[in-house]
Amino acid sequence: MLKGNFDIPLDFLHTRTPPLIGVDISSSAVKLVELSEAPKKGDYIVERYAIESLPKDAVIDGNINNLDAVSECMERALKRMGTRIRNACLALPAAAVITKKIFLPSGLREEDLEYQVEAEANQYIPFAMDEVNLDFQVIGSAPGNSEEIEVLLAASRKANVEDRVAAAQAVGLRAVVVDVEPYAAEMALAQICAQLPDTAADQCVALVDIGAIVMNVNVLRNGVSVYTRDQQIGGEQLTQQIQSVFGLSTDEAEAGKRNGGLPDNYENDVLAPFRENVASEVARAIQFFFTSTQFNEIGYIVLAGGCAALAGLDDAVATRTQVNTLVANPFAQMTLSSRIKPRQLQMDAPALMVACGLAMRRFDPS
Repeated sequence: MLKGNFDIPLDFLHTRTPPLIGVDISSSAVKLVELSEAPKKGDYIVERYAIESLPKDAVIDGNINNLDAVSECMERALKRMGTRIRNACLALPAAAVITKKIFLPSGLREEDLEYQVEAEANQYIPFAMDEVNLDFQVIGSAPGNSEEIEVLLAASRKANVEDRVAAAQAVGLRAVVVDVEPYAAEMALAQICAQLPDTAADQCVALVDIGAIVMNVNVLRNGVSVYTRDQQIGGEQLTQQIQSVFGLSTDEAEAGKRNGGLPDNYENDVLAPFRENVASEVARAIQFFFTSTQFNEIGYIVLAGGCAALAGLDDAVATRTQVNTLVANPFAQMTLSSRIKPRQLQMDAPALMVACGLAMRRFDPS
């Protein structure tokens, strides 16, 4: 780690951490997950979790726009959880992080490696080095060249990191790790792939995260991302349609979307068209993947994000794409504490992918 570049304790890519809470600050909610280790090695216990909705525009394009609102939301979530743990693992959106794979001579001493990484970083980071937090991880030997190593470099402007850390500190949390949202989601996705036939080995798996505003498609093969794409569709569009059709406020529309109680024509006039629109966008993203890469087949589509649990969405996507489609639940094979309501967790699970992955960083052996 380039310790000289850090004003706060964080680690983008590797650490072994004490007990912590995974804290995901999205554009629509703050989501917290606490895991512990089960007696059987490699298994987990879901101890607690909480989801608290954020006011509109508190987070815009991944940037915290209203620090007080985010902190207040996080404080409510912590009170609901009732946890004593004060260490937190946070994450930055992918758009806020520059990542680059570089190749360096093998056999360098640690201090020489840090110097070389910083020198290489200057070529790829369009900011002064004193304005960024920088970290790196050695992946292994360079393909086809035993005299070099492959290194993953990650950097973000300090302001992006400091806003999230400040929100956590305001409620008494200590940021011990700062990760990147796609990496955290990928860690949670590994829990889902473990449930699939042959763990989906040598197959492309598309993780489709349908957020409030943006749908992110991340295609992975054997745990390695081979393609990513963002498309402008999300749950906020459904909320706006509910408002328009039924003359409701934003809060009333959100409550109706989550808890039911909307008029009888909601399914046919609002939900069904939105569901088909999402399915069409997923199919379009898959076609972009096929035309942009050497791959021509996807084994599974995993739906995540707040919209993933919408009734019938998985069937609509499967019908439109002709690909096996499932709703994300990284907790399916975990033990649940007595505090957890299984049915509620199953409904909330798709929105907790990032928070789950962050909570799993406690057990990362690297």
